[in-house]
Amino acid sequence: MDIQEFISKFKNHPVLFIGTGMSLRYLENSFSWDALLKKISFDLTNSNEIFYDIKSKHHDEYGYKYDLIASDLQKRFDEDVMNDRNGKFKYINDEFYELMDKGKNISRFKIYISKILNELDYKNIDELNEFKKSRKNISSIITTNYDVMLEDIFGFKPLIGNDILLSDPYGSIYKIHGCVTQSDKIIITNQDYNKFNEKYELIRAQLLSLFMHNPIIFMGYSISDNNIKSILKTIFTYVDPNSGEAEKVRRNFLLVEHEEDSDNTQVVDHDIDIQGIPTIKINKIKTDNFTLIYKTLANLQLSVSAMDIRKVQNVFRDIKSGGDIKVSITDDLDSLKNSEKVIAVGSVNTIKYSFQNTSEIMKNYFKIIEEENFQLLEVIDKLTIQSQQFFPIFGFSKINKNIKRTEDLKEKQREKMRALEKTMMEKKNLKEAPNTIREILESKTIGISLKPNLIAYQILNGNITLEDAENYFKSLSEEEKTKTEYRRQLCAYDLKKYDI
Repeated sequence: MDIQEFISKFKNHPVLFIGTGMSLRYLENSFSWDALLKKISFDLTNSNEIFYDIKSKHHDEYGYKYDLIASDLQKRFDEDVMNDRNGKFKYINDEFYELMDKGKNISRFKIYISKILNELDYKNIDELNEFKKSRKNISSIITTNYDVMLEDIFGFKPLIGNDILLSDPYGSIYKIHGCVTQSDKIIITNQDYNKFNEKYELIRAQLLSLFMHNPIIFMGYSISDNNIKSILKTIFTYVDPNSGEAEKVRRNFLLVEHEEDSDNTQVVDHDIDIQGIPTIKINKIKTDNFTLIYKTLANLQLSVSAMDIRKVQNVFRDIKSGGDIKVSITDDLDSLKNSEKVIAVGSVNTIKYSFQNTSEIMKNYFKIIEEENFQLLEVIDKLTIQSQQFFPIFGFSKINKNIKRTEDLKEKQREKMRALEKTMMEKKNLKEAPNTIREILESKTIGISLKPNLIAYQILNGNITLEDAENYFKSLSEEEKTKTEYRRQLCAYDLKKYDI
């Protein structure tokens, strides 16, 4: 079956299970398990010989035992760095003692791992941008990776350690082996895995629920990876491999295995033998054409978007925490104010909802653009957008060409920008104005009330780069994005970038 046809059959939002291969694909500073331990050993000893000595001790007919290698290397690293207080790893010792002073006992070895993997130096950018567009249709992510690449790309909430057990799945990243942001939670040594396995039954139950109700796409793993086999063994220990339920799981299960320079698009059956259970058939595709997979995921059309579901979860969370609750009984959902949160109960044939108002759309401007979320933008024709309101229609109209009010909204946006230019042209010394947002904000000679309009004006006239503007907008808080000055500046950016 073709991969596009396979994904188009999904009835629910897929869960991604991401392994090291994905970080290796998109990060310059990523390592396999072997390469990471080898680097740490070399950095410590200026030679690979110590690593090879340790590695040779932990090998059997099934391969190398990297958890045992990590245990030995951690012991060597911690002792050597401790005994050389102000040497090469002085900064690691400094952090170790600061943490100890706060009552946190974290090994120097794990602190160093967090330093190695902390930076995000991206590559393969065009393909990565396609990956970002798929996030609107991804319910959640499970990963064994320590880095924060997925949090950066998707903006999902990371769940580490015990947080996994107390979570809503939608919009979450389950970091089952820990994270560089909490180095004490990193699972890498034999001792770490033993402790993890003691608690894994509860985590396994949480994951099993996801697997039973959502398609699962494994990426960044090989077919022989123990993580794949462990998950399958978990599922089919509780589910009869010959049952209808098992067939449902199998249909939803896809392993994407990397094959260099391959444009293969065919999903095939593959048999996996796992000790203790019958042979399992899974769906597998071997390819290097990840772009096609991402585009197909981005184009997946389900009755409710993953973003909508995350929004509804927030409504329930507010209600459970004692938020202000009002009850309205109506036959017409359109009669309810768009700013209010609504829970509608009734026939699926008669109820439809759109959660975004103009404020929310503008707060999510860059996410909507990056994801090319044309479905969400259908709500624009239903919104009340007053003539005096700032609304960035140009970028949105590039994504959804069926917005009926596009030309009217474009003209209103142009009028507001012309009015801004006219007002600013009356000011003195504009030619000497700074050309970066930071310089404008930090200037002691520019009046506070003038700064917001000056930023918009400089963006509109190309004196402030679009990259500078985008980085600034993304750094703003949710509250700052509700202000008129943000909306004006965003409209200037939108017009400058997309009025072509």
